[in-house]
Amino acid sequence: MNTQTFNALMNQQVPRLTLRQREQLKKRLDELDEEQKGLALIELSSATEPRCCPHCQGSELYRHGQVSGLQRYRCQTCRRTFNALTGTALARLPKKGKWFGFSEALAASLSLRRAAAGLQIHRNTALRWRHRFLRGLKAERPAALQGITEADETYFLESRKGCRKLQRPARRRGAKARSVGLSNELVCVLVARNRSGQTLDWVMGRGQMTKVALAGALQSVLPKDALLVSDGNPTYRGFAQDAHLVHEAINLSKGMCVNGAVHVQNVNAYHGRLKQWLRRFHGVATGYLDNYLGWFRALDSHHADSGQAVLSMALGRFSYLTVT
Repeated sequence: MNTQTFNALMNQQVPRLTLRQREQLKKRLDELDEEQKGLALIELSSATEPRCCPHCQGSELYRHGQVSGLQRYRCQTCRRTFNALTGTALARLPKKGKWFGFSEALAASLSLRRAAAGLQIHRNTALRWRHRFLRGLKAERPAALQGITEADETYFLESRKGCRKLQRPARRRGAKARSVGLSNELVCVLVARNRSGQTLDWVMGRGQMTKVALAGALQSVLPKDALLVSDGNPTYRGFAQDAHLVHEAINLSKGMCVNGAVHVQNVNAYHGRLKQWLRRFHGVATGYLDNYLGWFRALDSHHADSGQAVLSMALGRFSYLTVT
């Protein structure tokens, strides 16, 4: 729009609008501002890395118009086109103008209903968006844990929330397991955390953790010079012996909590914060539990404390190193 047309619009048309029309215009302008902010962030996050073709990794590219407000590129090697969203968890997701607001809702840990009401979208849309965004957040994981590493497991009651074909009697919200102690009604989550705050977690399946499952989780992330600290569970001792790792155990059943620098208070405090945070969701489906673990891990590390950071992480782009 040229200057003359814009001035005519401002001086002649806008003053004739009713109060309701002005409110609608302001709302539409705010939506466009949010959309431009989100598109600018998407383009900016992709520009911080060397651009290559997501299909063939080719580097000979040229601009090829725009699609949905994003710059499109064509690869001279494979002749395919792409944009900043191609290959990310948010590819082909509609309503880009609301992504930034939804990212802020995730940073604030809002419920689905509050996020949907604030953005004026259906709560089912908010649910789908949540897990598309969290797919990127949970990918933010350290490659290894150096130094003193505490490991401990915690348990959650298995939830089939949303499942229409249960193979067991349905539970009321807040109900407890029918069996006392550890059973297949509980889902084991293993958390390993070093003293610098770097954290890894795994959903280990139902029932007690086995040595084979423990080795599958920790074998590749603990270097040979790491010190593994755990409680008195003999599973850790057996794994450490097989992996030739230095291992220290804290016998909590005998009242031992700290032995100098050897303790599991760091990881146990993380368990407490995790469970307290999960209560706001009134039960998390076991099938989605790993998404929520990744969400909390990003929040606890303060890597997802803003809408801009959450959106960048959802796109699989991290502005920091996660390896100690």
